[in-house]
Amino acid sequence: MKQRKDDSNNHSNTADTPTDLALLRLMQIHDSAFPIGSFTQTYGMETYIQEDIIRTKENLIAYCTSFLFHNLVRGDAILIQEAYAAAQEQDIERLLYLEQLCGAMKLAKESREASVKLGRQFIKTVSPLGADGFLAEWKARIDSQEIKGHYAILYGIYSATTGVSVRHAVMTYLFASLNGLVQNAVRAVPFGQTTGVEATYELIEQVTEAADLVSTLTEKDISNNALGIELASMKHEYLFSRLFIS
Repeated sequence: MKQRKDDSNNHSNTADTPTDLALLRLMQIHDSAFPIGSFTQTYGMETYIQEDIIRTKENLIAYCTSFLFHNLVRGDAILIQEAYAAAQEQDIERLLYLEQLCGAMKLAKESREASVKLGRQFIKTVSPLGADGFLAEWKARIDSQEIKGHYAILYGIYSATTGVSVRHAVMTYLFASLNGLVQNAVRAVPFGQTTGVEATYELIEQVTEAADLVSTLTEKDISNNALGIELASMKHEYLFSRLFIS
């Protein structure tokens, strides 16, 4: 009698569909309550808010769109994709290079520091959740101060160890980054919760477009064209009062 194939194996064999377990684990690390400190970062948005450049939902969506396509897509998202591939090959030299590249491309001091703070808190939080030897080895390099531990690289490595597809790893990173900005704008402008929900909803389609674009890019496409956002990040540390770290 022909045996019915196990459903979990069917999902595992579908390159672009994460298993239920991998999907739930991905949801956990992007939950707003996951304690890595992303709720303290605005990457220059707080400067725009204090300069009255972001006052409406449309202003907020325009800022998030620029941050998505001119900063995240051409920077962290490509690095996640490259780190994911290098982690699958356990290519240490490649990951060490990507780690340095990630730090070098972040022009504003606060953005560099945010990347390291989030990365170190991320690996500290996820390490007890699994027993992956390669991830533990990478954490040891951070603990010994061999590397700084940038978030995008660590996120790419962790995603490669969990069984989630690289596309979903990139897409959820992009969505969580924008959702965090919107939630911080709701507190800082302030907006009503309904405005925040509507802004996030309108950004979702752009997130999928951005994920599609990232899949066509390589390390050679890394750039930083969000100069206004970088300048706002540099000015942020000199603001008279601040709700956020960056």
